[in-house]
Parts: sequence; C-alpha cells; structure tokens
Amino acid sequence: MTQKTVLLIGTYDTKEPEMRFIEDVVKAQCASVLTMDVSVLGEPENATDISKHDIAAAAGMTIGDVIAQGDENKAFRVMSAGAANVVAQAYAEGRFHGMLAIGGTMGTDLALDCAQALPMGVPKYIVSTVSFSPLIPPHRLAPDVQMILWAGGLYGMNSICRSSLSQAAGAVVGATKAAIELDRSKPLIGMTSLGSSCLRYMKTLKPALEERGFEVAVFHSTGMGGMAFEKLAGEGAFVCVMDFCMQEFGNLMAGSVVSSGEDRVTNAGRVGTPQMVAPGALDLLDFAGWQDIPEQYADRPFHEHNRLIKSSVFTGEERRAWIRELANRLEAATGPVHFFMPTQGVEAWDKEGEEAYDPDALSDMVDEVRKAISDRIPTTELDAHINDKAFSDAVLAQFDVWVQDGTVST
Repeated sequence: MTQKTVLLIGTYDTKEPEMRFIEDVVKAQCASVLTMDVSVLGEPENATDISKHDIAAAAGMTIGDVIAQGDENKAFRVMSAGAANVVAQAYAEGRFHGMLAIGGTMGTDLALDCAQALPMGVPKYIVSTVSFSPLIPPHRLAPDVQMILWAGGLYGMNSICRSSLSQAAGAVVGATKAAIELDRSKPLIGMTSLGSSCLRYMKTLKPALEERGFEVAVFHSTGMGGMAFEKLAGEGAFVCVMDFCMQEFGNLMAGSVVSSGEDRVTNAGRVGTPQMVAPGALDLLDFAGWQDIPEQYADRPFHEHNRLIKSSVFTGEERRAWIRELANRLEAATGPVHFFMPTQGVEAWDKEGEEAYDPDALSDMVDEVRKAISDRIPTTELDAHINDKAFSDAVLAQFDVWVQDGTVST
C-alpha cells in the first residue's frame, strides 16, 4: 500500500504543541504529514511545509496586508479564502490523501472552508471546540465531513485533549488507508428521495436502471443528503439526475433549518447534466423534532415522523410560489430538463385519510405547474400518484428515449 499523507491544518503560533502531537501520532500509524500554518500574527518555532505567507499569497495578499485588515474576523476571512485555495490545489497535485484541522471558533470557521474545497470521498476531519454546535449552520458543512469535539483543549495540552487529538489522528489515517475512491467507470445516476414509506419510486426505478447498466445513488433529502447530491452534481459526477424529492427546496423557501443550502436545484443545470424533475414532497414543511411548531403553523395538520423530524403542510399559495421559483431555476439550466407532474399526489401522506391530504392545495400546485413551467421544458402530466407504477413507467420511458438519442451518456 502506498504510504498515505495527511494534511494538518492549524494555527501553529498558538497551537504548535497540539499540532506536533498529532503529527507524531500520524507518523506512528505509518503515514506521513503535510503541515499547514494558518496563523496571522505569530511564527511557529519550527517551519511548516505550507506557511502563513503561502496562505496569504493564495488570497492575493501578503501577511502584512492581512494584519493591516485591523480586525481578526476580516483577517481570518482572508486566510480562510487563501487556505481553501491552497487545499484544493495541493489535493489536485496529489500531495495528500486526507485532511485534519483543529481549532476553536476561528480555526473551525477556516477549516469548514477547507473541507468544502475538497471533493466528496476525500477524508476530512475537524477537531473543534464547537463540534456539533448550533453555531455551525448546515450549509457550512461539507457533506462528508467528520467532526470530533476538542474537549478540554481550549488552552494547552492535557490528558483529555490528548485523547481527542489521538483519536482524530487515528481516524483520519485509517480513513485514508481504507477509503475506496469513487468509481467513475460506470455511468452514475443521482436520485433524490425520502424514506420508502413516503416516496417509493426508488424501489422500482433503481433495479430497472441497474438492469440497463447504470449505477444509481439515492440521496435522502433531509438536508445533508441534498448537499451531497448538489456537491456531486456540481462536479459533473452524474450522467443524469432524477430529482424527484423537493422537500429540501420547499424547506429552503420557507426558511426551515432542514435545508440543503441556497444552491438546491441549480448545480446539475449549471454543468449541463440532463435532469428529470418532479415536485415530490413539495407539500411538506419540515421542523426538527426538538422544535416547537411556530404559531403561524399551529392550525395546520402535521405528521410527526419520529423524534428527529416532523412535518407540517404548505398552503396552495405557498406551493404556487415554490413552483414558480423551481421553474426559474430549471429555466436557467444549460442542459435538457424534463418535468413530471403526478396530479393525484406527491407523497404518501397526502392521500385521502392521511394527515397531509389537501386536494385543493394539490390542485393549486398542478395549476401553477401548467402556468410556470415554460414550453422550453417538456412536461409529462400523469393522472397518477407519485408512488404509483405509472409514474415510474413514465420516467423509464423518457429515460430510454434520452439514452437512445444520446442525451444520456452510457
């Protein structure tokens, strides 16, 4: 096995003992290190492989320019931009196989940008005094980042933080050795969905697409899943996307914390990947299970899925607004788009007798699709529910057309 290299990121002017401790642990695990100093004011006792001067230069400044910002937040924003550029370039050059950063709020802020700069599948670990904290908004997290609480490590070394740091070092080394790179040799389809009790089309579509020679990755559209989907879509990883769950999109429009970021439903279109789209679960508004239902939604029906997540229901006017914005995003796509509108329902709980059943609001959604989706985007309207076989059959029929005419690469 080729020896793996771990990129170590930290402020070596204030945390050099911690960084050198991690370095020793990594080396003891038969891996090598690439050290990167993101300090601003001080100098490390021993030189690092990548200096703070290199980081500032990657942001178009000298370290003197950074200091001249006169504000630690502004200075570290510059260093964050430079660090992300350096990380992306160093990985592209094959200089390391996994990343480990440590920090308090300042170091964590920078480390989050560094993690975002790396492709999916590259091991990325952050040891932070604010791991798992609500201070970190979901959109700042790389979809596959791992965080470890830096307990007792705010100032100076002790047995507690040695335990945290050594576990992190072992984890990232193990991940670099065990990681299997993404296989790009087989055409990959990205699909969004929810648990199979709510949206079931994946049960039919996945095996059918695999029989056609495609690999299918299904992303759970509850925030982080959509972030992973969008990240890979933006990298051009998919030959086609089947974006049939818009729950995260509706959440984004309504300001829910169960969101996957502002770029939802944009990245496949930006890079020209063929898109099949349907408004699955666009009737649901999600809340974290620990949240109280806000007063403005208190008179609406809601479905308590489990202790982690519960859902209320959008009105007809809200659904119309979300469809209009969805149409705007699809209109901006540089590749082909096909829209599917199942007129009998868009998720399991909007059937008669279920909590989210609202035929008038569904009718509003269907009507807005007819108005807002332009003629440039072909639309298949189905007298069926999204979980019916007729929906999956229509998707497969259009997919086969795209394969035959070369729209979808094989």
